[in-house]
Amino acid sequence: MRAWFACGGAALLARDPADTVGRLASAQQARGHAGTPEQEAAWHAQVAALRDGLGAAGGAGWTIALEYELLRLEKRIDAVVLTDRAILALEFKQNDASPAALAEAEDYALDLRDFHAGSRGHPILPVLVTGGVRGFAPPAQPPLIWQGVSQPVMCGPDGLAALFGWVQSAAPEAPLDGAAWLAAPYRPVPGIVEAATMLFARHGVAEIAAARADATNLRETSAAIARAVDEARRDHAKRVVFVTGIPGAGKTLCGLNAVFGAARQDGAAFLTGNAPLVAVLREALARDAVAQRGASKAQALREVKTAIQNVHRFLEDGAKPGAGAPPERVIVFDEAQRAWDEAKARRGTQNRPGTLTMSEPAHTLDIMGGHPGWAVVVALIGNGQEINTGEAGLAEWGRVIAADPRWSAAAARRVLDAADPMQRLAQGHPPWLVLDDALDLTVPMRAVRDSAVAGWVEAVLAEDAARARSVASRAEDFPVFVTRDLDAARAALRGFARGRRRAGLLRSSGAKRLRGEGLAAEVPAEDVADWFLNAWPDVRASDALEAAATEYACQGLELDVCGLAWGGDLVRGAAGWSARRFAGTRWQAERAEAHYVLNTYRVLLTRARYETVVWVPRGSARDASFHDATRDAAEMDAVAGFLLACGARPLPAAAAPAPRAVAPTLL
Repeated sequence: MRAWFACGGAALLARDPADTVGRLASAQQARGHAGTPEQEAAWHAQVAALRDGLGAAGGAGWTIALEYELLRLEKRIDAVVLTDRAILALEFKQNDASPAALAEAEDYALDLRDFHAGSRGHPILPVLVTGGVRGFAPPAQPPLIWQGVSQPVMCGPDGLAALFGWVQSAAPEAPLDGAAWLAAPYRPVPGIVEAATMLFARHGVAEIAAARADATNLRETSAAIARAVDEARRDHAKRVVFVTGIPGAGKTLCGLNAVFGAARQDGAAFLTGNAPLVAVLREALARDAVAQRGASKAQALREVKTAIQNVHRFLEDGAKPGAGAPPERVIVFDEAQRAWDEAKARRGTQNRPGTLTMSEPAHTLDIMGGHPGWAVVVALIGNGQEINTGEAGLAEWGRVIAADPRWSAAAARRVLDAADPMQRLAQGHPPWLVLDDALDLTVPMRAVRDSAVAGWVEAVLAEDAARARSVASRAEDFPVFVTRDLDAARAALRGFARGRRRAGLLRSSGAKRLRGEGLAAEVPAEDVADWFLNAWPDVRASDALEAAATEYACQGLELDVCGLAWGGDLVRGAAGWSARRFAGTRWQAERAEAHYVLNTYRVLLTRARYETVVWVPRGSARDASFHDATRDAAEMDAVAGFLLACGARPLPAAAAPAPRAVAPTLL
């Protein structure tokens, strides 16, 4: 049971309050948390308020759960009250009546809706109980439909009886079985940042299960990776483990689990060429270490820098003459299909000349092959996410493994079936490859309430409107919307991002003419961590909805709600999708690298855990007195029309944010 203590209303009323508080203190101690006099005093006050409210409202037949743990948020709901018609998530504060405190209560209620099986189909009311107000004043506009999570309300400790009475008079009866609710599974789907902090704190991927029963794939893949590492250690072997999967299926989660799990004792690191991902994960882990363990920020950053590393710097250091084997026996190579080929590795980047002499896959095997005995490279393969030139693909990995007898590999059959030879590990079935289909993640996990988006995006980019429409029609409340108005998109994003959920704007790096539509700013590299981790009113935060992250800033990461600004680099014509790049003063056809543009939009369209709002600018009309041919309205109309024909939903006016609860008048 996730609650530290739970009982019926009658039992809470009959029990000595000191006994209830003692049980909570005992549960706290059993979980390794130190108790404080302040905490015990807070519990006494909460229990007293609940007893008074239950007694006055006739709640003897209800169920009460105290300190209900929410794994995804690494928090606890102070109290959950189950009446015969609603679930109340109560957050107690001493004097805090701020919007942030209301958002915290709302976030707890949203978590129950999305991840607690017993909460589905029942009204859920977030409640902030604070000494900052007195009594309870019902909202001027009560919920018209008691379904899902209502807007949060606020009351004083002395207002619980009035609150309970209002709920019982206003909400329709929806019988709740308290014992069944307590026993119902709670299976959260954390975001990448949440998962990283949980795994770093030594939770396992088995605890970070999905809310859907089809998430066995995630556990099976994690088990297959662990099995391969154990076999390599036992046999003193060197092995590359390829983990394939569709966007948002949990590849990064499996990789982080490998690094922060049992392999941590052997030395393990998560390597990625995605500099924003490195910055965000390092900063998130360091902040969490400071908050949870009281570590200094400098000490925390030193710890996390060994666990999360830039792959290019790792390879450059390991390739230096006399460098020797690295301290890590296990490395996870993120987006391994994007490893540089030899030409790119020698050339380097505009800001950093190359120092490597072989392809990055070749250097990886050479460096890790320096270990006496065993070593493992876990290569995460993001199919269809190549977004730049100079990426070697799976074929280069197969070439270097075949050329080095020290190494063998394990992978799912998918690595041999790719239509693109560059993304095919080998021809036929080579003797150095063991096939294990558990290493292929086929179930999208990023979308919390509906997994249809990934398949819909594939159909849209493949020009298959009928299939896309079919996918969207089978989904419940399909979460992709289209609007032509940027202000409406921003309003909708703020409305969808309830509680403390994050919204943000995304754009293609090639969408150069969004400047003419009033969206010029991109997230600066130095602000990426703040964009993903900070909150409004920090103007650098994603939910300020000012700067937009490109595919380079957001690949491998995610937001709860995304607003995608569609650019002129991918438009509709008589022949279907047309990829372009902006040079000088006009668009030029992008034929040789058109697949990179399509992959960019594949990445951008699959970043949301909940809703995606696609803003397609109106563009410049040809019959206007001033016509900007680089923002042609007809091209944008064709994009919007195709997305709607594929099943995306017109953004309704109701998507605008509902009014926030305000503090009731002091009585």
